[in-house]
Amino acid sequence: MVSKYIFRIRTRNGVIVEHLSLYGRDEADARRKVEQIYNYCEVLACVHQLAPLQSRSASMNYEDVVDLISAA
Repeated sequence: MVSKYIFRIRTRNGVIVEHLSLYGRDEADARRKVEQIYNYCEVLACVHQLAPLQSRSASMNYEDVVDLISAA
């Protein structure tokens, strides 16, 4: 199973970013990715979701593709 984490963060400029989703092996890995993207951010909340792997025949929407790209 792939773990998906939904973050709510405050950027170093004070902007709140909600529903930021990233994949990771665990929460620490996902937090590391968030901190690489948003330097000096503050994680306000993190929700763990189990995301089942989809088969190639399953349809994917734009958000699924972006999530896969950002997980790399």
